[in-house]
Amino acid sequence: MSTDNDTTNESNSCKAPDSDGEVAEEIAVIAFERKMEAAEEIVEGIGDRYESIEILEYHGDVFEEHWGEYDCFIGLMASGIAMRKTAPLLDDKWDDPAICVVDEELTWAIPITGGHHGANQVADDLASMGAVPAMTTASEAADKQGVEKQAKALDAHVVNGDSTVATNLAVLDDELGPVERLDGPKAVLVGDDVTVLKRNEGGIVLGTGSVSGARKEQFLAAWERALEEADREWMDVEFVATGTRKEEEEGLLGAAAEKGLGVISLSKEDLERFEGPTPSRSKELIGWPGISEASAIAAGRDHELLVEKLSHEDSVTVAVGR
Repeated sequence: MSTDNDTTNESNSCKAPDSDGEVAEEIAVIAFERKMEAAEEIVEGIGDRYESIEILEYHGDVFEEHWGEYDCFIGLMASGIAMRKTAPLLDDKWDDPAICVVDEELTWAIPITGGHHGANQVADDLASMGAVPAMTTASEAADKQGVEKQAKALDAHVVNGDSTVATNLAVLDDELGPVERLDGPKAVLVGDDVTVLKRNEGGIVLGTGSVSGARKEQFLAAWERALEEADREWMDVEFVATGTRKEEEEGLLGAAAEKGLGVISLSKEDLERFEGPTPSRSKELIGWPGISEASAIAAGRDHELLVEKLSHEDSVTVAVGR
Protein backbone atom coordinates (compact mmCIF):
# COMPACT_ATOMS: atom_id res chain seq x y z
CA MET A 1 0.00 0.00 0.00
CA SER A 2 1.32 3.44 -0.77
CA THR A 3 0.35 7.07 -1.13
CA ASP A 4 2.20 9.46 -3.39
CA ASN A 5 1.41 13.09 -2.72
CA ASP A 6 3.66 14.66 -5.34
CA THR A 7 5.41 12.33 -7.69
CA THR A 8 6.68 15.17 -9.88
CA ASN A 9 8.72 16.96 -7.20
CA GLU A 10 12.21 16.04 -6.10
CA SER A 11 12.39 14.79 -2.55
CA ASN A 12 14.22 16.82 0.10
CA SER A 13 15.58 13.56 1.45
CA CYS A 14 18.66 13.21 3.59
CA LYS A 15 21.00 11.11 1.52
CA ALA A 16 24.24 13.11 1.44
CA PRO A 17 26.34 15.49 3.54
CA ASP A 18 24.74 18.32 1.52
CA SER A 19 21.51 17.59 3.37
CA ASP A 20 18.28 19.14 4.54
CA GLY A 21 18.83 18.17 8.15
CA GLU A 22 15.61 16.91 9.66
CA VAL A 23 13.53 16.59 6.50
CA ALA A 24 12.10 13.18 5.62
CA GLU A 25 9.74 12.94 2.67
CA GLU A 26 9.71 9.30 1.52
CA ILE A 27 8.59 6.94 4.28
CA ALA A 28 8.14 3.17 4.58
CA VAL A 29 6.13 1.60 7.39
CA ILE A 30 7.41 -1.95 7.99
CA ALA A 31 4.96 -4.18 9.82
CA PHE A 32 4.22 -7.84 10.49
CA GLU A 33 1.12 -9.20 8.75
CA ARG A 34 -0.82 -9.23 12.01
CA LYS A 35 -0.08 -5.51 12.50
CA MET A 36 -1.25 -4.29 9.08
CA GLU A 37 -4.28 -2.58 10.55
CA ALA A 38 -2.05 -0.44 12.77
CA ALA A 39 0.20 0.30 9.78
CA GLU A 40 -2.78 1.51 7.77
CA GLU A 41 -3.82 3.64 10.73
CA ILE A 42 -0.39 5.33 10.64
CA VAL A 43 -0.69 6.00 6.91
CA GLU A 44 -4.15 7.45 7.43
CA GLY A 45 -3.02 9.56 10.37
CA ILE A 46 0.20 11.14 9.06
CA GLY A 47 0.53 10.11 5.41
CA ASP A 48 -0.48 13.50 4.05
CA ARG A 49 2.60 15.09 5.68
CA TYR A 50 5.01 13.31 3.34
CA GLU A 51 5.72 13.12 -0.33
CA SER A 52 5.06 9.38 -0.27
CA ILE A 53 4.41 6.69 2.34
CA GLU A 54 4.30 2.94 1.76
CA ILE A 55 3.62 -0.16 3.82
CA LEU A 56 6.06 -3.08 3.54
CA GLU A 57 5.34 -6.46 5.09
CA TYR A 58 8.10 -7.58 7.41
CA HIS A 59 10.43 -10.45 6.56
CA GLY A 60 14.00 -11.06 7.62
CA ASP A 61 15.67 -9.15 4.78
CA VAL A 62 13.13 -6.37 4.28
CA PHE A 63 15.39 -3.59 5.59
CA GLU A 64 18.32 -4.74 3.49
CA GLU A 65 16.19 -5.08 0.34
CA HIS A 66 14.89 -1.53 0.61
CA TRP A 67 17.91 0.19 2.18
CA GLY A 68 18.49 3.54 0.47
CA GLU A 69 15.03 3.71 -1.11
CA TYR A 70 13.42 5.71 1.71
CA ASP A 71 14.36 8.65 3.94
CA CYS A 72 12.91 6.97 7.04
CA PHE A 73 11.64 3.55 8.07
CA ILE A 74 8.86 3.37 10.64
CA GLY A 75 9.29 -0.03 12.25
CA LEU A 76 6.00 -1.26 13.71
CA MET A 77 7.86 -3.73 15.89
CA ALA A 78 10.05 -4.19 18.94
CA SER A 79 13.10 -1.92 18.89
CA GLY A 80 15.39 -4.94 19.29
CA ILE A 81 14.23 -6.40 15.98
CA ALA A 82 14.85 -3.17 14.10
CA MET A 83 18.23 -2.72 15.77
CA ARG A 84 19.49 -6.23 14.98
CA LYS A 85 18.31 -6.13 11.37
CA THR A 86 19.67 -2.67 10.56
CA ALA A 87 22.92 -2.51 12.56
CA PRO A 88 24.97 -4.36 9.88
CA LEU A 89 23.65 -1.94 7.24
CA LEU A 90 24.63 1.31 8.97
CA ASP A 91 27.49 3.22 7.39
CA ASP A 92 27.22 7.00 7.74
CA LYS A 93 24.60 9.12 9.47
CA TRP A 94 24.32 11.48 6.50
CA ASP A 95 23.71 8.64 4.06
CA ASP A 96 21.76 6.10 6.13
CA PRO A 97 17.97 6.24 6.27
CA ALA A 98 16.47 7.23 9.60
CA ILE A 99 14.69 4.60 11.71
CA CYS A 100 11.85 5.17 14.15
CA VAL A 101 10.08 2.30 15.90
CA VAL A 102 6.56 2.36 17.31
CA ASP A 103 4.51 -0.22 19.19
CA GLU A 104 1.20 -1.55 17.93
CA GLU A 105 -0.81 0.50 20.42
CA LEU A 106 0.98 3.69 19.27
CA THR A 107 2.14 4.37 22.82
CA TRP A 108 5.81 5.14 22.14
CA ALA A 109 7.63 6.49 19.07
CA ILE A 110 11.35 5.87 19.48
CA PRO A 111 13.95 7.26 17.05
CA ILE A 112 16.78 4.72 16.87
CA THR A 113 19.06 6.20 14.23
CA GLY A 114 18.97 9.39 12.21
CA GLY A 115 17.25 11.49 14.86
CA HIS A 116 18.35 14.71 13.18
CA HIS A 117 17.73 13.29 9.72
CA GLY A 118 14.08 12.36 9.86
CA ALA A 119 13.45 10.06 12.83
CA ASN A 120 12.73 12.86 15.31
CA GLN A 121 10.47 14.50 12.76
CA VAL A 122 8.52 11.26 12.28
CA ALA A 123 8.29 10.72 16.05
CA ASP A 124 6.86 14.22 16.41
CA ASP A 125 4.30 13.44 13.72
CA LEU A 126 3.34 10.18 15.45
CA ALA A 127 2.79 12.23 18.60
CA SER A 128 -0.26 13.72 16.88
CA MET A 129 -1.71 10.18 16.99
CA GLY A 130 -1.08 9.85 20.72
CA ALA A 131 2.40 8.31 20.76
CA VAL A 132 4.98 9.72 23.16
CA PRO A 133 8.15 10.67 21.24
CA ALA A 134 11.13 9.26 23.16
CA MET A 135 13.98 11.33 21.73
CA THR A 136 17.51 10.85 23.00
CA THR A 137 19.48 13.23 20.76
CA ALA A 138 21.30 15.64 23.04
CA SER A 139 19.82 18.91 21.78
CA GLU A 140 16.25 17.63 22.05
CA ALA A 141 16.91 16.16 25.48
CA ALA A 142 18.15 19.59 26.59
CA ASP A 143 15.22 21.30 24.79
CA LYS A 144 17.59 23.23 22.53
CA GLN A 145 17.64 23.81 18.78
CA GLY A 146 20.54 21.99 17.13
CA VAL A 147 21.96 23.23 13.85
CA GLU A 148 20.10 20.61 11.81
CA LYS A 149 16.85 21.85 13.31
CA GLN A 150 17.89 25.42 12.63
CA ALA A 151 18.52 24.43 9.01
CA LYS A 152 15.01 23.07 8.76
CA ALA A 153 13.52 26.22 10.30
CA LEU A 154 15.46 28.35 7.81
CA ASP A 155 14.45 26.13 4.87
CA ALA A 156 18.17 25.53 4.39
CA HIS A 157 20.47 22.55 4.19
CA VAL A 158 23.76 21.70 5.86
CA VAL A 159 26.58 21.86 3.34
CA ASN A 160 29.34 20.37 5.51
CA GLY A 161 27.82 17.67 7.68
CA ASP A 162 30.92 16.76 9.68
CA SER A 163 30.92 20.20 11.31
CA THR A 164 27.69 19.59 13.20
CA VAL A 165 29.41 17.61 15.96
CA ALA A 166 31.30 20.70 17.10
CA THR A 167 28.50 23.19 16.52
CA ASN A 168 25.87 21.11 18.30
CA LEU A 169 28.20 20.81 21.30
CA ALA A 170 28.33 24.61 21.26
CA VAL A 171 24.52 24.66 21.20
CA LEU A 172 24.43 22.49 24.33
CA ASP A 173 26.90 24.83 26.05
CA ASP A 174 24.95 27.95 24.97
CA GLU A 175 28.00 29.14 23.04
CA LEU A 176 26.83 29.06 19.43
CA GLY A 177 24.73 32.21 19.29
CA PRO A 178 22.43 33.17 16.39
CA VAL A 179 23.01 32.05 12.83
CA GLU A 180 25.24 34.54 11.03
CA ARG A 181 24.13 35.79 7.62
CA LEU A 182 26.54 36.44 4.77
CA ASP A 183 25.12 37.70 1.50
CA GLY A 184 27.24 37.22 -1.58
CA PRO A 185 28.76 37.09 -3.95
CA LYS A 186 31.61 36.30 -1.58
CA ALA A 187 34.15 33.56 -0.96
CA VAL A 188 34.07 32.05 2.53
CA LEU A 189 36.85 30.16 4.31
CA VAL A 190 35.67 28.19 7.33
CA GLY A 191 37.10 25.72 9.80
CA ASP A 192 35.88 22.25 10.71
CA ASP A 193 33.84 23.65 13.61
CA VAL A 194 31.78 26.03 11.43
CA THR A 195 28.52 24.67 10.01
CA VAL A 196 27.55 26.19 6.67
CA LEU A 197 23.83 26.40 5.89
CA LYS A 198 22.66 27.11 2.36
CA ARG A 199 19.15 28.29 1.72
CA ASN A 200 16.87 26.17 -0.45
CA GLU A 201 14.72 27.66 -3.15
CA GLY A 202 12.17 29.64 -1.25
CA GLY A 203 9.20 31.93 -1.00
CA ILE A 204 8.14 34.36 1.69
CA VAL A 205 8.88 34.95 5.37
CA LEU A 206 6.30 35.93 8.00
CA GLY A 207 8.03 38.46 10.26
CA THR A 208 6.09 38.39 13.51
CA GLY A 209 5.92 40.38 16.73
CA SER A 210 3.40 40.26 19.56
CA VAL A 211 2.43 41.30 23.03
CA SER A 212 3.28 38.78 25.72
CA GLY A 213 0.74 36.00 26.00
CA ALA A 214 -0.86 36.43 22.59
CA ARG A 215 -2.96 33.36 21.73
CA LYS A 216 -2.29 30.83 18.99
CA GLU A 217 -5.53 31.78 17.27
CA GLN A 218 -4.44 35.42 17.11
CA PHE A 219 -1.18 34.50 15.39
CA LEU A 220 -2.99 32.31 12.87
CA ALA A 221 -5.54 35.01 12.08
CA ALA A 222 -2.81 37.64 11.70
CA TRP A 223 -0.85 35.42 9.34
CA GLU A 224 -3.97 34.68 7.29
CA ARG A 225 -4.57 38.40 6.83
CA ALA A 226 -0.94 39.01 5.87
CA LEU A 227 -1.09 36.24 3.27
CA GLU A 228 -4.23 37.78 1.79
CA GLU A 229 -2.50 41.16 1.55
CA ALA A 230 0.51 39.54 -0.14
CA ASP A 231 -1.74 37.48 -2.44
CA ARG A 232 0.11 34.36 -1.31
CA GLU A 233 -0.85 30.99 0.16
CA TRP A 234 0.45 28.89 3.04
CA MET A 235 2.50 26.77 0.66
CA ASP A 236 4.49 29.91 -0.23
CA VAL A 237 5.71 30.42 3.35
CA GLU A 238 9.27 29.34 4.10
CA PHE A 239 9.24 30.01 7.85
CA VAL A 240 8.34 32.47 10.59
CA ALA A 241 10.91 34.99 11.83
CA THR A 242 10.84 36.92 15.09
CA GLY A 243 13.19 38.52 17.63
CA THR A 244 14.99 36.60 20.35
CA ARG A 245 12.89 38.39 22.97
CA LYS A 246 9.79 36.70 21.50
CA GLU A 247 11.20 33.25 20.71
CA GLU A 248 9.49 31.55 23.69
CA GLU A 249 5.97 32.84 23.01
CA GLU A 250 3.77 29.77 23.36
CA GLY A 251 1.07 31.11 21.05
CA LEU A 252 3.57 31.78 18.27
CA LEU A 253 5.21 28.37 18.61
CA GLY A 254 1.85 26.62 18.76
CA ALA A 255 0.57 28.40 15.65
CA ALA A 256 3.76 27.63 13.74
CA ALA A 257 3.59 23.97 14.76
CA GLU A 258 -0.03 23.74 13.60
CA LYS A 259 1.01 24.98 10.16
CA GLY A 260 4.21 22.92 10.07
CA LEU A 261 6.42 26.02 9.93
CA GLY A 262 9.85 26.50 11.42
CA VAL A 263 10.57 29.52 13.63
CA ILE A 264 13.85 31.40 13.69
CA SER A 265 14.78 34.17 16.10
CA LEU A 266 17.03 37.10 15.32
CA SER A 267 19.07 39.15 17.76
CA LYS A 268 18.57 42.85 18.37
CA GLU A 269 21.79 43.55 16.47
CA ASP A 270 20.56 41.59 13.43
CA LEU A 271 17.25 43.43 13.41
CA GLU A 272 18.87 46.85 13.73
CA ARG A 273 20.61 46.28 10.39
CA PHE A 274 17.25 45.78 8.65
CA GLU A 275 14.91 48.22 10.36
CA GLY A 276 11.57 48.62 8.61
CA PRO A 277 9.80 51.79 7.44
CA THR A 278 6.93 51.80 9.96
CA PRO A 279 7.58 53.62 13.25
CA SER A 280 7.53 51.32 16.28
CA ARG A 281 6.86 52.09 19.92
CA SER A 282 9.29 49.37 20.95
CA LYS A 283 12.09 51.53 19.55
CA GLU A 284 11.13 54.31 21.92
CA LEU A 285 10.34 52.15 24.92
CA ILE A 286 13.01 49.43 24.95
CA GLY A 287 15.35 50.27 22.09
CA TRP A 288 14.34 47.37 19.83
CA PRO A 289 13.36 48.04 16.21
CA GLY A 290 9.89 46.90 15.14
CA ILE A 291 10.23 43.13 15.18
CA SER A 292 7.76 42.18 12.45
CA GLU A 293 9.19 44.34 9.65
CA ALA A 294 12.84 44.01 10.66
CA SER A 295 12.66 40.22 10.95
CA ALA A 296 10.78 39.90 7.65
CA ILE A 297 13.44 41.94 5.86
CA ALA A 298 16.43 40.39 7.65
CA ALA A 299 15.32 36.79 7.14
CA GLY A 300 14.17 37.15 3.55
CA ARG A 301 16.45 35.92 0.83
CA ASP A 302 16.29 39.25 -1.02
CA HIS A 303 15.83 41.45 2.08
CA GLU A 304 12.67 42.91 0.53
CA LEU A 305 9.47 43.88 2.29
CA LEU A 306 6.36 42.74 0.44
CA VAL A 307 3.76 43.75 3.03
CA GLU A 308 4.38 46.36 5.71
CA LYS A 309 3.38 45.76 9.32
CA LEU A 310 -0.21 44.72 9.93
CA SER A 311 -1.67 44.67 13.42
CA HIS A 312 -4.26 42.14 14.59
CA GLU A 313 -6.35 42.84 17.68
CA ASP A 314 -3.50 44.95 19.08
CA SER A 315 -1.83 41.64 19.97
CA VAL A 316 0.11 40.37 16.94
CA THR A 317 1.95 42.24 14.20
CA VAL A 318 2.98 40.64 10.92
CA ALA A 319 5.02 41.78 7.93
CA VAL A 320 5.85 39.75 4.84
CA GLY A 321 9.35 39.60 3.41
CA ARG A 322 11.18 37.67 0.73
